Amino acid sequence: MPWAEQTGDLSWRVRYRREDDSIGSIPGFPDEKAAKTYIADMGTDQRRGSWIDPVAGQVTIAEFAPEWIDSLDVDQRTEENYQSFLKCHILPQWGSEPFSDMSNLGIRKWEKKLRAGKLAKTTVDSIIKCLSLMLTDAALEKIIAANPLQAKRRGRRRRNKRTPRKIWAEPHEVLAIADQVARYYSPAGALLILVAAWTGARWGELVGLQRHNVHLFDDNTGFIVIDPDNGALHEPNKGPLHLGPPKTEESARTITLPPFLVILLRQHLATLKHDHVFVTPSNQLHRRSNFARRALRPAADGNAQVKKPKVRLVAIKPGLTFHGLRHSHKTWMIDDGVPEIAQALRLGHVLEDKVQETYSHVAVAVEQRLLDALQTRWEKAVAGSSTELEHTHWRSAAA
Repeated sequence: MPWAEQTGDLSWRVRYRREDDSIGSIPGFPDEKAAKTYIADMGTDQRRGSWIDPVAGQVTIAEFAPEWIDSLDVDQRTEENYQSFLKCHILPQWGSEPFSDMSNLGIRKWEKKLRAGKLAKTTVDSIIKCLSLMLTDAALEKIIAANPLQAKRRGRRRRNKRTPRKIWAEPHEVLAIADQVARYYSPAGALLILVAAWTGARWGELVGLQRHNVHLFDDNTGFIVIDPDNGALHEPNKGPLHLGPPKTEESARTITLPPFLVILLRQHLATLKHDHVFVTPSNQLHRRSNFARRALRPAADGNAQVKKPKVRLVAIKPGLTFHGLRHSHKTWMIDDGVPEIAQALRLGHVLEDKVQETYSHVAVAVEQRLLDALQTRWEKAVAGSSTELEHTHWRSAAA
């Protein structure tokens, strides 16, 4: 039970016993009445479970951060990103700040400065999200009453920086890029481009794909399986590449293949000596940045700026990323009138409509129409391209 105690002629304090049996003190009351009023309010809050020991709020962000990082149950790459945000941005600004002094306006003012700098919008969003998660966990630990960071209610009508539109490619553009990858990098890299665009699978799902998860049949039907336990290759900032679960539970799925991909994959696997379906020309596991630099960027952007390149490449779809191939697949399915449920299941997306999710089976006829449309897109792309050049021979079996 808290009690009031006089400390001077015009000075009172509230004393209370903590859970560890130590005595806490809250000074600064002008008279006994003010101290007892606080005690009454304190008792009400304690019964509600909402009272916060003022001493707890004096814990600083820097003191709390190491224990918070150790408590996170996230994948290795996410934890490394949070550690980077803390080291480079959050701790330099807020490390010595007590939790009790954190305010929504103060954080939003700092966020505004970050956005005015050279950081990308997504990076700033991620930094603020990291800080907000820490503040929420501090509230759960009774260090502060609540997360002071509140959702924005006001903003400018026009943004200074518009979010760039996602770049996607038509089938003939994807094929032209793949041909340049085959010429400049390797035919296996070219096939990786095609499989990404015609299945919508993510980077980690494809470079983590293993032979036993590829099923090809004599009638040129087939499918690949994204395993729930090791269906994706993970690239930590530190340490070796390793297999692990895909992005979400919905990402574990079966993706059917159009006939031309079955033919090309069968041809590819017949000459491959590796457990993974897609590896580098030196039989190593792929890294996203290396593949982008050595294969996709030159093939999509061209290399006109390079003096005396070993192969001259023309610009086909500047700025197209590997994720842009997945976005292309989504765009194609929308254009072909594929039902939203079938799109979500193929891409491993979460269905927001729980009623749709309950009835998320896709009829065989719908799946076949989807594959027929993808095959038609391939055939039209091939018909509009040259098959006589040497660097297109890698795909001649499916032409």
